[in-house]
Amino acid sequence: MAVQRVGNTERAHPTPPEGLKSRDRILWAASTMLGEGAGAALSVRAVAERAGVSTGSLRHHFPTQRALMDAMLKVVFDLVLPEASFRDATIPPRERLLGCVQGLLVPPDSTRGAREAWLTVHERYIASEPTQAMRAEYQAMQREVTRRVEECLNVLVEEGALPAGDTARRARFLLTLANGVAIEQVLPSEDAHIATELDMLRTGVDLVLDNRV
Repeated sequence: MAVQRVGNTERAHPTPPEGLKSRDRILWAASTMLGEGAGAALSVRAVAERAGVSTGSLRHHFPTQRALMDAMLKVVFDLVLPEASFRDATIPPRERLLGCVQGLLVPPDSTRGAREAWLTVHERYIASEPTQAMRAEYQAMQREVTRRVEECLNVLVEEGALPAGDTARRARFLLTLANGVAIEQVLPSEDAHIATELDMLRTGVDLVLDNRV
């Protein structure tokens, strides 16, 4: 484990798994830093150092920071919202769209709970004025999430399960709903969070599929 000094303390950060090629080491490094606090900005120098490669090697694979962010987020979200699941016709359209939206939330059995996830978001993007790099990072995440939700909606339109319409508006509605449910997950409540979460998400999916959004 490598060590990074923070003030008067030392904090260990992980090193890349053995056997990864330079491009994969870079993507691994960027993805691990994304889950850390606001101090872990994804600068070229910081990612290269975490990956154990030169900045020149990083620029060879990813000429711009946006290219790095987009490639890294595709890998991350392939685990959360695999695009192949959107086209699995053995799954009813309603369940596919519900799964797409629910996949944006922290699973109830996750080792990293919803509260911890929101605390990281708050520290990284809200607690203080975000830097330009932080803004670009958040915007890249929004692009990738929005692209995947829109892809799911477009597949359903192609299959005739959803009337053609304003895909961007529908995606924004579903993303806003997911954000609201995610906040409800971390607030004290007498309701059973999982049951309420599914009920709200199903209602939103029904509104989209019934062409009321």
